[in-house]
This record gives sequence, C-alpha cells and structure tokens, in this order.
Amino acid sequence: MAQNIITSLRDWFNRPTRTELLELVRQRVGKKSMRVTAQLMRQTDTLTKKDVGDWRDAHQMAIDCENPNRCRLYDIYADCMLDAHLSGCIGQRKGKTLQKDFRLVNTDGKENTDATTLFQQDWFADFLSLCLDAEYWGHSLIQLGDVVHDDSGLMRFDGVELVPRKHVIPEYGVVVSNPGDDWRSGISYREGNYLNWCVEVGAPSDLGLLLKCAPSCISKKNMLTFWDMFGEIFGQPMRIARTNTMDEAERSRIEYALKNIGASMAAVLPDGTEIEFVETSRGDAYNVFDRRVDRCNSELSKCILMQTMTIENGSSKAQGEVHLEVFELVTQIDEARAANVVNGKLLPLMVRHGFPVKGCRFQWNNAASYTPAEQREIERLLLEYYEIPPEYFMDKYGVQIAGPREVKTQPDRFFD
Repeated sequence: MAQNIITSLRDWFNRPTRTELLELVRQRVGKKSMRVTAQLMRQTDTLTKKDVGDWRDAHQMAIDCENPNRCRLYDIYADCMLDAHLSGCIGQRKGKTLQKDFRLVNTDGKENTDATTLFQQDWFADFLSLCLDAEYWGHSLIQLGDVVHDDSGLMRFDGVELVPRKHVIPEYGVVVSNPGDDWRSGISYREGNYLNWCVEVGAPSDLGLLLKCAPSCISKKNMLTFWDMFGEIFGQPMRIARTNTMDEAERSRIEYALKNIGASMAAVLPDGTEIEFVETSRGDAYNVFDRRVDRCNSELSKCILMQTMTIENGSSKAQGEVHLEVFELVTQIDEARAANVVNGKLLPLMVRHGFPVKGCRFQWNNAASYTPAEQREIERLLLEYYEIPPEYFMDKYGVQIAGPREVKTQPDRFFD
C-alpha cells in the first residue's frame, strides 16, 4: 500500500507541466501550415467589358479610407494581364531576376552551400515569382505550405500559394471570407499563428504599376476592336446588283449570290442584272488605329521597363546600349527588394520552423560573367604571374592533371 502511494506521488511530481505539454503539441503539429486560404469562400470572377470610367470608379473604391475595396480594380488588372505586350514586358523584367544565380552566406561572408541547397527548389522559385508580382499588383500575401522532408532528408516547404488578392485588405492586415466584406469581420494575418505561415510583400497602400498601365490597355483593346469593325465594313469592296426583274424569287436569288461571293463564285442571274464592286477610298486606317496601338505599347514599355528598346525595335546600337543600362538598373532594384524580403521575413520565419539557416543571409551572385574566350585569356594571365592549384582546372574542365610538364630546353649553339 505504501509503495503504491510512493509510486503515485512520484508520478504526480514527475508529470509534465502545462508549458511542457504545449511545447510537445507544438513540436508535433508545428510543421503543419496554418492555411489562411482555408477560411476563404472562393467565387468565380465575372468577365465584363471595362472602360476608363470603370477604372476611375475602381480606383476611387480602392483608396476609400473607411472601407477600402480593391475587387473591381483587381478585375481590371486581370483583364489587363491578357494584353500580349504587357505580358511580354512583365515577363522580360521578372525573367531577368529569376534567372540570376544566388547564394546564402554566413556572417563571415563565405557561402553556406548546405543552406543554398535548401533554396534551390521549386517552392523558392515560386516564392520569388510571387514576391516580384507585388511590384505590379501592389501587394502579395504568400501562404507557405507544410514543412516536409524529401527522400534525401532535405527540409522544404511542400509549396507556396498566393492568397487570393480579393480577400486581402492590406490596409488593415486582414483577410475576409468573401470579397467585398467589411474589414472589421476579417482575420488578422499579422498576428497569431498565421504570422508564422504568411509572408507579406509590398506596401499596404500601394496599388502597383498596373494602375498606370490600365488606361493604355483599355484604350488599346478598344482600338483593336474598332479596327476589326473598320476591316469588316471597309475591308472588302461593296457589292451592288442592279436588276429590272420584279420577281421576288429572282431577287432573292440575286441577293443570295451577292452574300455568298467567294473564290469560285458562280451564279445564274436573270437578263438585265448588273453586279458592281465599289472599292473603298478610305486609306487612313493605319494612322488612326495602328499608330494608336503603337503608342499604347510604348507607354506600357515605359511604365514597366522604364524604356522601350529592349522589347521594341531600336534605331541605333548606341541608343540600345543606353536603354539596356536603364533596364539593368530596374532589375537591380527588383533584386534588392526581393533580397530584403527573403532576409527580413522569410529567413526568420524559416528559423522558427527549424530550418538550419540561422545566421545566414541571402545574396545575389553578382560575379562578372565572361565569354569562354575571355575566361581563357584571364586564366592565361593568372598563370603567368601566380601559382594556381591543379584542382581548379581538374574541377572546372574534368581532366586529370598528373603534374607540371617538363619543358625541354635546347643547348645554345655557336656558329663560327
């Protein structure tokens, strides 16, 4: 009896505390993502024709201080993203950053190859792409997936996804269940458990570059529609038939023949019927429509790329080089903003989830790139003045080097 009491007392005093129980639960479920997207009621977007008046009204609704609503503005943005020229500009600007090499370095500035490997995965490429999209849409809320391990034991997130923008009210840091709901009924993603699984990119009040692009996209789409109408009306010569017959059947047959004139058209018409083709004399379609479309394209290029000649025709090599320098400056700004998000938000979050990246910093690899001919000339110059370990050439070119080659010198010859 006494032994049972002692055992019970030992179990009582050795039981885990409430803090220890919470920590145990956190360790067991802490790698499961708190998905804010699970709280949303997704709806199908309605495709309707947009004009500049709709853009102005949507802009006004988005900057409402009491109840900001970006839903209509995002509908216009989504319509603008169907523009081929705008898509090309954004793809060129994003692609310049996404194709660049990167690394993670320790506090001493040396690369941490293990940490770099953690980021050389699909989820991080998707994260960078969504991060860069914030420049155009104004804001992106990125939801991280569960923490998992691959077959080699490497930690990673099982994916990233964009929280639908219509449900996010960045001015107040909340997510609403239905688009257009009052922000007071939303769920905060800047505090609580969602803070550990969501990365916010962009300023809360920023409406993005698409706000400036929308008028040009709307005008361009309208002009293309009007051009199609012009081609339908004036693209083919007018067909006129003159006949003396009063028979309705004969007149119907003549009308049918006019409407179905084609490459191998043939018709049997009553006596006295004449058919005339009247060519249009209007020749200003190019100046009216095509020039306007070109101007819209150039405006979009200036807004997204800050120049035009890297995606449109250039006039000279010198001007092209100047425009290329401007484009390089724009992409450097994108790279700096993306690096700040990774270092300031993503890496601290990954440390909290147990990723071995504590003390690391994300850096773009800005080492100069050389052509093969330039690289060989540099190596030849270095070998002339410095001793370079054979391992460098063995690793780079995959050849086995046994040792330095003996240079045979010929004896001096004297001639009488």
